[in-house]
Amino acid sequence: MGWHEWPLIFFTVFAQTAVGAFIVMGLITLFGKADAHVKTAITRNMFFIWVFMGLGFMASTMHLGSPMRAINALNQIGTSWLSREILFGSMFFGLGGLYWLLSVINKGSESIRKGLMVAAMVIGVVFMVAMTNVYIIDTVPTWDTPFTGQSFTLTAVICGVMLSLILMRGAKLECPRLGKVTAIVASVAAVTMAMVTMSMVADLPNIHSAIIAASELVPNMAEIQNLRFVLVFVGLAAWMWAMRSESRSMPIAVIGFAMVLVAELIGRSVFFGLHMTAGM
Repeated sequence: MGWHEWPLIFFTVFAQTAVGAFIVMGLITLFGKADAHVKTAITRNMFFIWVFMGLGFMASTMHLGSPMRAINALNQIGTSWLSREILFGSMFFGLGGLYWLLSVINKGSESIRKGLMVAAMVIGVVFMVAMTNVYIIDTVPTWDTPFTGQSFTLTAVICGVMLSLILMRGAKLECPRLGKVTAIVASVAAVTMAMVTMSMVADLPNIHSAIIAASELVPNMAEIQNLRFVLVFVGLAAWMWAMRSESRSMPIAVIGFAMVLVAELIGRSVFFGLHMTAGM
């Protein structure tokens, strides 16, 4: 397990959750037919997205040692994916946060605010691409696989969809079709996550250095992944029930989301625990 890399664990999972949730809520705001006051409430509830993003960035500075090192890291934008990750992550935070602030205080024209939202959504996708490429390193064979990008994307989809629907339900959005679509998307993503995880685990025996096989890096892999699967599917079921029931039990939905979030943090700790250097 890679809990010693907890700043990166929290940064990657929280940032991916924030990007996924913002894109979903942005699409609903742009193309949904909700009343103006409901859309205003949806935008107001985006505050919690920026809480996740802020906590993620705070965690990342613990890894770097100080915020000034993040600024210094921007010196290599042309050659370093880490520099690009910091740049695009900051741009996503800045553009999205500015959109949220202008919307909450009702300043700026609607076209300007929409432009900021769309720009933040696009930059969010670029941010996810940069984050993935930070870990696609040819000297770390356990990370240099398609499973890295797939896992990062699925975290953004599952956690982003779940958080966004909770926030939109909190804004009194009534749209049964949206509930069904998000439930299907989250369910398909969860099943895909399980398949990707099993494929990744099955591939580990094929990766080894001169002194250790990748499958030996996390000895209790089966137990950990089984726990993760239980948390994901039980949490997802609780969230779906709460979102579709007549009573709309928000606490149960939040608990379900928290279970899935914990599962993704566990999965990310396994990812960092699988770090190994080729040839050694």
